[in-house]
Amino acid sequence: MKVWKGKIVLLCLLIFIMIFTSACNFGKEETSDGAKENSIKIGVLASRTGALESYGEQTVRGFELGLDYATDGTREVAGRKIEFIVEDTETKPEVAVQKATKLLEEDEVDFLVGSSSSGDTLAVLPLAEEYEKIMVVEPAVADSITGSEFNPYIFRTARNSSQDAVAGAAAIATKGVKIATLAPDNSFGRDGVAAFKESALNLGAEIVHEEYADPAATDFTSNVQKVVDSDPDYLFVIWAGANTPWTQIADMKVQEKGIKISTGAPDIAALGTMEPLVGMEGFTVYYHELPQNKINNWLVEEHKKRFDGDVPDLFTPGGMSAAIAIVEALKKTEGDTDTDILIETMEGMSFETPKGEMTFREEDHQALQTLYAIKLERKEGVPYPVPVLVRELTPEETAPPIRNK
Repeated sequence: MKVWKGKIVLLCLLIFIMIFTSACNFGKEETSDGAKENSIKIGVLASRTGALESYGEQTVRGFELGLDYATDGTREVAGRKIEFIVEDTETKPEVAVQKATKLLEEDEVDFLVGSSSSGDTLAVLPLAEEYEKIMVVEPAVADSITGSEFNPYIFRTARNSSQDAVAGAAAIATKGVKIATLAPDNSFGRDGVAAFKESALNLGAEIVHEEYADPAATDFTSNVQKVVDSDPDYLFVIWAGANTPWTQIADMKVQEKGIKISTGAPDIAALGTMEPLVGMEGFTVYYHELPQNKINNWLVEEHKKRFDGDVPDLFTPGGMSAAIAIVEALKKTEGDTDTDILIETMEGMSFETPKGEMTFREEDHQALQTLYAIKLERKEGVPYPVPVLVRELTPEETAPPIRNK
């Protein structure tokens, strides 16, 4: 009897072990089958407050739309769900570092995207390298991001200051023309002026004055006066944010003094302040009526549906392009988020966007892309000057110098 009892106990023990082992193996299969049961996480850094709040909102809207477009609404690639987490940098570099660290350590994101400010972005770049994670830069434009501060984990869908400069210089710089510049006293402004100056000098123009203003300024009277005193033929303005210098430029009758104004056409809110500049020739990164392709058509219509009839703005297609780039890379890797594999995949990768085809240049991971030469005109029923296409500036035409060597 004791022998039978012992055999029964042993048999029960064996059954328990088999069930336990099976359960453990089942759990392992669920979590390790090519990691397909694990979601892909993307951390988006954006200015949700501060001077660049509207830029952050445009980028986030575009990013969400881009995920939907690139995945046909599934937000899934190679059997893996895609999640994204948005963090507000408050347009402060120290906060950007804190939020990026949180995304990398606590949320364990596979990618970073951002940020609205070049200062915020430059502060975060070393973290991408330290944690060996891809960071897709959008919409920050400082040349140094893919130049002196470049690391191989950085890919930029945003255009950079040199691309803006080539477009801006092409509009006004010819032999003997005297040009003054006005820009914010930060990395965005100084990099932009340096790039513009290089392009303009190459075309034979003369830079007679460089004026830098407090990025948070609301009165630019003294800055504009210094420009007027330098007696240029053109004033080329580089600016970002809601606090634009156009009111003082108009009040001080700069154009009536024989100084022509040129700049990049900004977002729609800032276009509303540019009524005195109707007729100005310059360039723009994007205006929703300019690109003629199916992705932009989808973006415009879908944006109107989701956001009470609003059209996409200056940085919306950039957010969309960043999302498309990530999804296209993941399609090519079949969902593998290994960073080395992603870098190899993304270097030289071309992908379609609302602005046409972009290509990540192998040397510095800067996306080559179309910009637009435009003229500001009045349009019936539109309460701001409208950028009208003069011609497309091709990705080859606006390719910036390689500055990371």
